[in-house]
Amino acid sequence: MPEIAVLLPMFLVLLLIGAFAGVVGGLLGVGGGIVLTPAFFYAFSHLGYGGDQLMQVCVATSMATIVVTSLRSLSSHNRKGAVDWTVLKTWGPALVVGAALGTFVAGKVSSTTLQAVFGGLAGLAGLWMAFSRDSWRLGDAMPAEPARSLLAGTVGFFSAMMGIGGGTFGVPLMTLYALPIHRAVATASGFGALIAVPSVLGFLVLPVETPPPYTVGAVNLPAFLVVIGTTLLTTPLGVRLAHAMNPKPLKRAFAVFLTLVALNMLRKVLGW
Repeated sequence: MPEIAVLLPMFLVLLLIGAFAGVVGGLLGVGGGIVLTPAFFYAFSHLGYGGDQLMQVCVATSMATIVVTSLRSLSSHNRKGAVDWTVLKTWGPALVVGAALGTFVAGKVSSTTLQAVFGGLAGLAGLWMAFSRDSWRLGDAMPAEPARSLLAGTVGFFSAMMGIGGGTFGVPLMTLYALPIHRAVATASGFGALIAVPSVLGFLVLPVETPPPYTVGAVNLPAFLVVIGTTLLTTPLGVRLAHAMNPKPLKRAFAVFLTLVALNMLRKVLGW
């Protein structure tokens, strides 16, 4: 059993990660996974937990938190009548299949490959947050088959590989097809559950060598429990701050932060 001297620093770092993710999520409406995956990676690395599958542990643990947070968010949005259940039902099967395939691939590739995938796509997400316009459109209605399944499967696949829910890709995609932003955000919370559940089931049976303490498959239980508990406390604080402050400059600032995190991860991939 790991000594308290090992577990205490890990616990304190996880508290800070959960607090930050909760505030950012409540303040800017972004999914926790886009914060948690790189935060877990840097935290575990600096605490001395490395290995060829460290990124798999970070992705899997982030996904485990999304199971809880997305279901809670979906329930809250549904009470306000904001969820577009037609979109969820029609996109759901392809999201699940895409997430399952993404989890399978994530379990087979190296940690460095997952870092490159996260760094590249998170960088694009940061640029989108910084420069996108509300007026941009790909169509006036959500796409029909086969484009619908192709888009949903792609969202599920890359979300599972990055350890993120449906908001990062799903919200911009739905707004590009003229779905109002509040319905897109609400519906994307359902995307998160559909992506995270099959992903976590796959990661729980993935064998990992030299993981952080108390890791089941690729899911680190202390990180999961501490982050879930902390975000429950800090997300409402972020929501209150959002109502008290102008979110636009804050969103731009987060876009810069996210882009820098992505570039730093790509720097590590390149060995610089």
